[in-house]
Amino acid sequence: MSSALDAAPAQLGVARRRENFPLAFLCPPSVRAGRLAVYGYCRLVDDLGDELAGDRLAALDAAESELRAALRGAATHPVFVALQPVFAAGMPVEPFLRLIDANRFDQRVASYASWEEVDAYCALSAAPVGEMVLRLEGLATDARLALSASVCAGLQLANHWQDLREDAVRGRCYVPLPVLSRHGVTVAGLAAGQAPGGFVPMLAECLAEARGRLRAGWPLAASLRGRMRAEIAGFAAHGAAACDAVERAGESGLRVRPSARARGRAAAVFTALRAVVVPGPLPRRLA
Repeated sequence: MSSALDAAPAQLGVARRRENFPLAFLCPPSVRAGRLAVYGYCRLVDDLGDELAGDRLAALDAAESELRAALRGAATHPVFVALQPVFAAGMPVEPFLRLIDANRFDQRVASYASWEEVDAYCALSAAPVGEMVLRLEGLATDARLALSASVCAGLQLANHWQDLREDAVRGRCYVPLPVLSRHGVTVAGLAAGQAPGGFVPMLAECLAEARGRLRAGWPLAASLRGRMRAEIAGFAAHGAAACDAVERAGESGLRVRPSARARGRAAAVFTALRAVVVPGPLPRRLA
């Protein structure tokens, strides 16, 4: 095992980044092990790219080596050993590689010139997770993967708007440069917790982009049944609640990370449960 990857758990400690609506516990046993294996992989790779104190690119290279070893049934790191049955069952490796590439991208790229560039990043960082879940369930089609990518991008953007200051402190910003410039906002200002007069209008534009992607992906729920329909509806509703939290927080979101209130979380759960019977209308703030 590469020393770069072997040392990662000790450097990362036990702290985990905030999660959005994890639902593996709802899965039947036949699916749960694969879901948890995928979840463990996604968490490890994202933490290597965001939290590791050492050489992140070396650790990501080591992760790719272990991933390819898992394809051969020869992995040694426990996260990748857990993936071996997933690959043996026919899961393609490509979405797993894209997630590693997204975290490599984060080491090299700190800003984006357009929403199209942000979407291309989300295709690496967010869409693979939805693809993995659909493939685990045997539900992946071209149409569903496209809708899933939209939902995942909306969730990713909502998370970025919750973490505007945290990302800026890391030297990153996912708000396109022309949008920042048009509203008189700078990355340095975000990192310092400063909200100029254009901050709230900028935030409104960013939230519209996140909500638009969630809205565009909503038909995915209707294309599914039972538990999976509920999960997708719940994910989208949770993303909508996160957007609402950012909107309510406004400038104060640069001091305290916005989080969906109990009411917003309960509404997301209700949306998920209702979808078991019928997909239902869009969450109110996405309509």
